[in-house]
Amino acid sequence: MDEKQLVASVLSGDDGALRILIGKYERLVAHMVGRVVSDGMDREELCQDVFVKIYEKLSTFHFDSKLSTWIATIAYRMAVNFAKKKRLNQVDFDSVEFQIPDSARSYEDEDLSRFVVKLVDQLPTSYKMVLTLFYLDGFSYPEIVEITGMPEGTVKNYLHRAKSKLKVIIEEHARKEVELV
Repeated sequence: MDEKQLVASVLSGDDGALRILIGKYERLVAHMVGRVVSDGMDREELCQDVFVKIYEKLSTFHFDSKLSTWIATIAYRMAVNFAKKKRLNQVDFDSVEFQIPDSARSYEDEDLSRFVVKLVDQLPTSYKMVLTLFYLDGFSYPEIVEITGMPEGTVKNYLHRAKSKLKVIIEEHARKEVELV
């Protein structure tokens, strides 16, 4: 079922189509919310609220963008608004779970993934968001602009700065590791 059929089915009241929509985009919503909101209970409740909002506003979606971009925009904006309301400043990436589809990954790969997430966590929230949208979620610049509401130049600038800062963090960590040996 393509996106247009899925949306039409959900709008016609098909509960099965709604479950498909949620299943297809729950990882994206959890990812967007998890980058901004650290408390597990808040994240879970906010993800549910995002899908309620998606359901309520689905009739206003006219395929001017990809459905995933529209959904990510809603999730991002609701998470940012929630964070502002709660005055949250930091994300606890230790509690953010990444679903990695390859179940045969070794423990070393999983440790490396957790390590990289901890390094990325040291970046400012805006940099983390742009970096993960671009590299982990595979969104293009125009899609990130639509999701975040930032100008394209700012998105490119934040992505460049995020990579530069991440490189410095990795180099500092590597120096500390060498000193310990």
